[in-house]
Amino acid sequence: MEKSYQKGSIVQMKKEHPCGNNRWQITRIGADIKIKCCQCQRSVMLERVAFNKKIKKVLSFEGES
Repeated sequence: MEKSYQKGSIVQMKKEHPCGNNRWQITRIGADIKIKCCQCQRSVMLERVAFNKKIKKVLSFEGES
């Protein structure tokens, strides 16, 4: 099942980041997906398959429209 998200969306991940936050903003979408922590601004790149397994839900659609 493909989840709907786009660049600029805020997503909630299943596990928390070490800073204690689990809200991330999507900054790049392609074969890999780059996300940025909304609290500490750390960026992480994940393969699309791994990202789809780790995402819990899409909180908001911001950015491109």
